[in-house]
Amino acid sequence: MNAKSAISKEIFAPHDERMLGAVQVKRRTKKKIPFLATGGQGEYLTYICLSVTNKKPAQASITKVKQFEGSTSFVRRTQWMLEQLRQVNGIDPNRDSPEFDLLFENAFDQWVASTASEKCTFFQVLHHTCQRYLTDKKPEFINCQSKIMGGNSILHSAADSVTSAVQKASQALNERGERLGRAEEKTEELKNSAQQFAETAHKVRFWWAK
Repeated sequence: MNAKSAISKEIFAPHDERMLGAVQVKRRTKKKIPFLATGGQGEYLTYICLSVTNKKPAQASITKVKQFEGSTSFVRRTQWMLEQLRQVNGIDPNRDSPEFDLLFENAFDQWVASTASEKCTFFQVLHHTCQRYLTDKKPEFINCQSKIMGGNSILHSAADSVTSAVQKASQALNERGERLGRAEEKTEELKNSAQQFAETAHKVRFWWAK
């Protein structure tokens, strides 16, 4: 099981939440915190996760999750409701960059994703989630590449793939139905021809018998 699957199962599933996406990050500017909450120094991995509750009305949130060195478990840290997100800054709209900023009502973080591709995927899911679950006060997306905001997102591509598959399946069924229809018509024609032949043969035998 990879880290993101483990986070989904360990952190969100027990709270009846569904994780929509996650990105592994490091701070661009480290905070000066000499000791961890556990009382000692140590290394850790940080993930920014996007989740939504299963209960209606659904509520989306962004959660900071950490995994400390030497531990196989994950720890939920700060959590913000999606409504608290004010701005998403992609830093550079002209190139694939792993850097990004998130501005909340009461917090501002500067991050570097593990890869530019992972950041792009997370941004696409985040943008789609904001459009779906927020009716008012949607966050501002600035300095983002057009593929994040437009029709090239993985979400649209996946939807297009599903639509295409459905259309192909429907077309195949229609073609099969047409073939079956033609086969039934041919069978009916052969049946009628055989019946007519039998009737004609009977008449011929009756005529010779006379």
